[in-house]
Amino acid sequence: MSLSTIVLEAEVPASRTMKNVQYYAQRLLNPFRGTLHTIAYASAEAVTTDGVHWDIYVRNDELVKDLENSNKVQTSDIRYGSWSKDKGLKRGPVFPSEDFKRMEEMGAVVYEHLLDAYQQVPFPLRDVYELWLLDTSQLPLVLMDSTVFGEDMDFNQSIDWRAGLACRGSFSADVMQQIALENNAVAKEVVCAGDYLTQYINKLGGDKPAAQWFHRQSDGDGLGVQGINLPSVLEGRHLAAQEFPGFMLKSQGHDELHSLLIEAFFQWQAPWLLLLPDLERKHRQVLEQYARVQALVIDRQFALYPEIIDEALIKAARVEAMLRKGQQEEKSEEDIMSTFYIELHPSPTE
Repeated sequence: MSLSTIVLEAEVPASRTMKNVQYYAQRLLNPFRGTLHTIAYASAEAVTTDGVHWDIYVRNDELVKDLENSNKVQTSDIRYGSWSKDKGLKRGPVFPSEDFKRMEEMGAVVYEHLLDAYQQVPFPLRDVYELWLLDTSQLPLVLMDSTVFGEDMDFNQSIDWRAGLACRGSFSADVMQQIALENNAVAKEVVCAGDYLTQYINKLGGDKPAAQWFHRQSDGDGLGVQGINLPSVLEGRHLAAQEFPGFMLKSQGHDELHSLLIEAFFQWQAPWLLLLPDLERKHRQVLEQYARVQALVIDRQFALYPEIIDEALIKAARVEAMLRKGQQEEKSEEDIMSTFYIELHPSPTE
């Protein structure tokens, strides 16, 4: 079964209401490398990428409350603490100030809800504002970015798609030998399938690439808004759901060899694609079979899989991962969210 025939539906976002605690997830993109699950209250958040290790951060929202477009002003996040069921709460540094006392109270609310809700993951995907790199026909080619709230759309970012460091390190495809034979110059310049795929996809964006933000609707259709290097005539357009690639990368319209390369890339991405909701069971089962060869990746995020079809297969992968890890020390909880947040004090105390 070809993975490129699968189409996913978009989710409807929750509104940003600071009086309530919210639970949602969003994709980590360019490239797609997992999902971030969040419990949010006011200016405090508990976040996880594996469903096991959580980090709680607070922000001093008083610093920007009187500023226009305050959501666009970045304030540094302070670690309230890190938590896992096995190790409990490890607190961050405490500061004797009124502002910090208020932030402490917000963090405590999030922590209280975390203790009640951590077993409810995965949360629904709510990042329905999507930035797509367009092909030369001005249609969605590959997903570059997404956000839960419309006011967080970024119109000043790079629109070069990247296959990612993990892809460069471990992705391979037999079809690359045939591609190399057809283009010796490219074969000499490109050292791996991931590098070649990166160059190929960006080339499909044309000499003057453009990207557009879309607000995805409950039926999967998209309402176009502004973009980057985007002709103004495209603003406000409506695209049907089938115009948006289900696996965030267009699989149709390529020649035979490049279709095989993209199919191989989807197979390699299988452990991450299993994080997506709304997959038909037969498609999820195919992805599980492809994912099986990446046992360590499965083990890191299986808790966030919305559904598991072949329990025995996934269990076998986790057993293999345990054996392969052997006596190696587990990564510290501080490494789990290494670069997603800016942290003022990287060495929290008990």
